[in-house]
Amino acid sequence: MAIKSYEELSRDIKNKIYHPVYLLQGDEAFYIDKISDLLEDTVLNDMEKEFNQSIVYGRDLEAPEMVSIVKRYPMMSNYQVVLIKEAQDFKALMGKKSEDGDIEKEDEPSEKNPLINYLNNPLKSTVLILCVKYKTLDKRGKIYKAIEKNGIVYESKKIYENKVPEWIEKYLAEKNFKIAPVAAKLMADHLGTDLSKVVNECDKLLINQKPGTTIDVSIIETNIGISKDFNIFELQSALGQRNIIKATRIVNYFRANPKSNPFVLTIFNFYSYFSKIIMYHSLADKSKNNVVAALKVNPFFIGDYETAAKNYPLPKVIQIISTLREYDLKSKGVNNNQTPEGDLLRELVYKILH
Repeated sequence: MAIKSYEELSRDIKNKIYHPVYLLQGDEAFYIDKISDLLEDTVLNDMEKEFNQSIVYGRDLEAPEMVSIVKRYPMMSNYQVVLIKEAQDFKALMGKKSEDGDIEKEDEPSEKNPLINYLNNPLKSTVLILCVKYKTLDKRGKIYKAIEKNGIVYESKKIYENKVPEWIEKYLAEKNFKIAPVAAKLMADHLGTDLSKVVNECDKLLINQKPGTTIDVSIIETNIGISKDFNIFELQSALGQRNIIKATRIVNYFRANPKSNPFVLTIFNFYSYFSKIIMYHSLADKSKNNVVAALKVNPFFIGDYETAAKNYPLPKVIQIISTLREYDLKSKGVNNNQTPEGDLLRELVYKILH
């Protein structure tokens, strides 16, 4: 039938427009869970669920068993719901696994395959939900083509790192809260792109806050435990300003709290930050609107990149990128005589600043 967006799917489900098969797949588990939860909560009422809802896990399932479940007719309801969680472990859907756990490509199943036969002619009274996390089906395969023809395919893609602050702002706005740009950036830099983790932390923030409140860094520090003074955002700001005293103070804090400030995440954020400074240097048009479009950052932070570009000429930034790669390898044991990550960070920041 179609490949749909999250917004389209949500709207259809809320309007009770259902399809016989849903393939929810991709690297971002958050939206897969959101859609499957919405279907689970909407299609059947509590009384109907007792007789017409089946939840099974892919690793425990064989094709004939699944087909026998989905071919049942609902009792005292228009629909039955069959939810296959962790469907990436369902061999008949994904293929067999090798000894190391990776999916191996196998021969295309024949037309006698019961799963393909069902997907080519699914019951309209069954809503089958296949949740395939961190993997996707081969679009050339018969199973995918059958689902695409007779059901719905939704691919949940990982959000880009630079989009997380905006996503946080939108999520909080839907709950009638605002967040300061600095606070959104702080959360994004600390939490990364795992939206389930981001939502959990956002919800923590709101427990003791009144609707309409603007979330600032002080609220984040109190409720999440991210220090408003000693975090990756403040360290990047200190580096951009070439503020040696402030940068050293934050590095010492990171060294004393390594679990809260993993070196691998620090390297990742540094690389993103200095890559944007290279982009800034390369722009012929350095007007605010053009810089915002090119760097894909909130206009609030443009001044920070202007300052950093003045403090770090292009040849120096290129050298810094090379140094980041060197220390990334050192953190993985390459040319590193067991130097602790805290000491690697201190060396790295010294080389950036000097």
